[in-house]
Amino acid sequence: MFGRRILILVAHPDDEVVACAACVARARTQGATVSALYLTDGCLSEETLWPWQRKHHEDMVTRRHLEAEAAATSLGILPVGWGNRPARALWRELPIVFEEVNIAISQYKPDQIWVPAYEGGNPDHDALNAIGFKLKSRLSVLEFPEYNYFGGEMRSQTFISSGTSEHIVTLTLVERAAKRALMEIYASEKSNLSGLKLDQECYRPLTTYDYAQPPHQGTLWYTRFQWVPFRHPRVDYTSPETVSNAIVSFLS
Repeated sequence: MFGRRILILVAHPDDEVVACAACVARARTQGATVSALYLTDGCLSEETLWPWQRKHHEDMVTRRHLEAEAAATSLGILPVGWGNRPARALWRELPIVFEEVNIAISQYKPDQIWVPAYEGGNPDHDALNAIGFKLKSRLSVLEFPEYNYFGGEMRSQTFISSGTSEHIVTLTLVERAAKRALMEIYASEKSNLSGLKLDQECYRPLTTYDYAQPPHQGTLWYTRFQWVPFRHPRVDYTSPETVSNAIVSFLS
C-alpha cells in the first residue's frame, strides 16, 4: 500500500507524528523515501494571543520549527518546505496552499501523498483532506485519522466510519516507545498531545466525502469549547459550515 516516494502534507508541525509516525518507519523499512511539506508554522497568529503573550510570538514560532526539525531527523524524513502562515489560516487560503503543494510535487515527484482524514479534528486538517481529494486523480493518496469527537466521545487514531479499505496498524512496544519519544519532542504541544492513543495507527485510500457537510453530526472536536463566552485564544471559534463552504468553493 505504501508508495516509494511519499510526501506528507503536514497541517501543523506534530501532525506527522500524531497521524503516522509508525507508518513512516514501516514505509522507510520497506525502502520508501519520505518527505514532509509543513503548511503552517503550527502557532496561533500574534493577534490571537493574549496581549501579554504577543511579544513572545516569534520565539514560539522558532521553538515549534526547531521541534519539527528534531522530529523529522528522528523520523528520518526530509522537510521540503515551511509554510509562512499561522495555524487556523490554512483552510482560508486553499487555492494558495494548493499551489504550494503542486510546486512541491513538481520538485520532489512523489508517487504517493499522505493527508489527514476529514473528521472534524481541526479545520486545517479537513482542508488538507480536500486538497488530497483534488490530487487523487493524479496520485495515490492515503488518509490518516488523528482525533475526532464523533458520538460525543474523544477518539483518536480511528476513522469515523470504517470499511474494507481501512488498514489498522497495531504498534509494537518498541513503536509505541518511539512514538511517545517523538511526541515528547513537541514539548510546546504537551497539553494538546496528552491523551492520544499510542497503540495503533490507521490509514486507507482517501475515500469520498460530502464536503458540503461537516464531517459528522453533533459537536466536532474543535467546536467542543465554543460555549466559552469570551474570546479565549485556545478556543477555535470557526464555524464548521464556513469551513465546508470554503472547501466547496475551492473544489468547484
